[in-house]
Amino acid sequence: MEKKTIGFIGLGIMGYPMLGHLIKGGYPAICYDIVPAALERGVALGAKPAASAKDLAAQVDVVISMVPDSPDVEAAYLGENGVLAGVRPGTLLIDMSTISPITAQKVAKAAAEKGCPMLDAPVSGGDVGAREARLSIMVGGDPDVFEQALPIFQLLGKATYCGPSGAGQVVKACNQIQVALNFIGMAEALVLGAKAGVDPEIILRVLSAGYAQTRVMDVRGPRILKGDYAPGFRARLHHKDLNIIREAARAYGASLPASALAHELFTAMIANGWGELDHSAVVKVIEKLSNCELPVKKD
Repeated sequence: MEKKTIGFIGLGIMGYPMLGHLIKGGYPAICYDIVPAALERGVALGAKPAASAKDLAAQVDVVISMVPDSPDVEAAYLGENGVLAGVRPGTLLIDMSTISPITAQKVAKAAAEKGCPMLDAPVSGGDVGAREARLSIMVGGDPDVFEQALPIFQLLGKATYCGPSGAGQVVKACNQIQVALNFIGMAEALVLGAKAGVDPEIILRVLSAGYAQTRVMDVRGPRILKGDYAPGFRARLHHKDLNIIREAARAYGASLPASALAHELFTAMIANGWGELDHSAVVKVIEKLSNCELPVKKD
C-alpha cells in the first residue's frame, strides 16, 4: 500500500530527527520551517520544501507540527498562511508541540470546522528520545483517529491514547511537573551533600541504587557532575511548560504549590541568563542560593 504524504512543520532540535525517522520509514515528506537554515536541513534529509504552512497543507495527507509554544501553533494553523488556509478536508492533523490544552482544543475545533480530524500528541524524551525514536507520545483526540495515526507514531516512539482533545497536553503538563520536581530534588540533594562535605558522586551513586532513583538522575546526574549543561531540553522551554501548567491549574481549579515553586526557580534561571542551558541546570540556582558550587568531575 502506498504510504501517505506527510507534511512536517518545525525542524528544530526535536522535529529534525523526527522527520528523519518518518522518511526512513518510507513516508514521502514535505517540510516547512520559518527558519531558512532549518528548512534546508529538512530538504537535506530528503523532504521537499514548502513555501508556507498553507502551501504545505495543500499538498499532503497528514500534517505534523513540532513548534515551540501555543502562539506558534496558533500561527501555524490559524494564521493567514497557516495550515487551515490551505488544507483539504479529511487531512489528518497532528500537533506534537507542547502547548496549553486550551489552545489544543481551540485549534482542534477550528480544524473540525474545516473537516479535518486533529490529534494533540506532545512528547517526552528530549533530543535523545527524538534521535533514537524512543519518544513517549501522549495523544488526545478521537480514538479511531488515534488508531489511524498509530503507524506514524510507532516510527517515533511509543504512543498512549489519553482521552479526548486536549488530554494529551494535560498528561504532558503532568509529566513536566514530575520532571521539574525530580530535577529540583536532585539539585537540592547534591548541593546539601556538597555543602556538608560529601562527594556528590557518592550521593548520586547511593541515591541511584535505592528508592530515590529516577530516569532524570540516571541520564542527567552524571552530566551535572561534569558541569555539562549542553541542552537536551532547554530550560527556557521547560519554563514555558511551567507557565502552561499554571494556566491549566487556573483553568481546571487545581492547587499546585510545588509546581509554583518550580516555576519560580526556573524563572530565576531565565533571569540569570541560563535559559539556553539544559533544564538540569536548575541546580545552578540552588548552588547560588546556598553559596556553594558543586565540584566538577574531570574525565
